[in-house]
Amino acid sequence: MEDKQVAQAEAEELPGGRARPKTEKSEQTRALILDTAMRLFRERGYDKTTMRAIAQEAGVSVGNAYYYFESKEFLIQGFYDQMTHDHARDATSRMEGVRDFAERLEIALVSWLDCAADYHEFAAQFFRTAADPGSSLSPFSNESHPARATAVALFRDLLTGSDLAPKLDPELAELLPELLWLHLMVVVLYWVFDRTDETARTREFVHRSTPLVARIIALSRYRVFRPLVRDAKGLIQDFILPTIGRTTLPAAKPPGH
Repeated sequence: MEDKQVAQAEAEELPGGRARPKTEKSEQTRALILDTAMRLFRERGYDKTTMRAIAQEAGVSVGNAYYYFESKEFLIQGFYDQMTHDHARDATSRMEGVRDFAERLEIALVSWLDCAADYHEFAAQFFRTAADPGSSLSPFSNESHPARATAVALFRDLLTGSDLAPKLDPELAELLPELLWLHLMVVVLYWVFDRTDETARTREFVHRSTPLVARIIALSRYRVFRPLVRDAKGLIQDFILPTIGRTTLPAAKPPGH
């Protein structure tokens, strides 16, 4: 009970049963529990790993483990948070000095695949829980907003640092970071079910789809496509963005503008 009381003094609870560490010690404890869980998932499998085993391996009490992660399933959210930040750092480093939009996009997507490679064996088990649209563990939920915002910020930097950014219709450019994140979610879904060696098929999908995505986006800058861009923007605002937790919709313009 003593170390659980220390954790309670150092952290406050977040929605969904997660704790927000306030001190370096509590942050280290939370990271230790998460890192231990990820290692045991790789070694034993997700289903065969219990919270008690995670706590024992991490050298903390079971109560402390449950304080930071309400259940084993909530480790998925912790994994998502960690992966998002690792990916952002790695992709940003790899894109340095690269201006071509298609190349920057492919770098960012391949970076995610590389960062996630060690976790592919139990990815389907993670997906089973996170795929529930009503779950707080879904990447589309309000609870996932901080990690999602980090990912969207990466794609915003990807776009603004590219040679394509000055040429785009401003209305489309405003929406593109979130659309590129949705494209990443498609890649992630494909990756989850990919059973080829070293997820070669997903990597080929990224390699072949990225130039196509870049060409479609580049075409939007031509005046003849402006009506289509505005129609697409309306569909995205009305039907796609409202399904993503805590998404701020661009202000609607009066008719005729």
